[in-house]
Amino acid sequence: MAKEVTGKIKLQCPGGQATPAPPVGPALGSHGVNIAAFVKQFNEATRGDMGLIIPVEITVYKDRTFDFILKSPPASVLLKRAAKLEKGAGAVGHEVVGKVTRAQVEEIAKMKMKDLNCRDIAAAVRIVEGTARSSGIKVEG
Repeated sequence: MAKEVTGKIKLQCPGGQATPAPPVGPALGSHGVNIAAFVKQFNEATRGDMGLIIPVEITVYKDRTFDFILKSPPASVLLKRAAKLEKGAGAVGHEVVGKVTRAQVEEIAKMKMKDLNCRDIAAAVRIVEGTARSSGIKVEG
């Protein structure tokens, strides 16, 4: 018999560095989940992605157990890392704060492919290019 789901929680936590502090603690605590167990499992699973923001989808069951699915980091975070930027443009469309190559965009698209709503790599590249444009990052090549 399948477990009864009581809730789904979506969070974005730093890879390998999640803590019981907000937003993790209050979100899980309100569902009665063992916060320390989640933090430990999440940090072990994301040890290799230290410093990146990792979206996680947590399914909470009636007996207060949980499962979680890790997603790929947001395209904007990957683009800023590729362009070596702290943050994107303040005036989108009016200022360019950095540049990335077409090859870097394709690499990011391949990494994000499983989480994007598209069928082929060309469509994924266009999605990532749109994210770059709205972040003030110019795609060259």
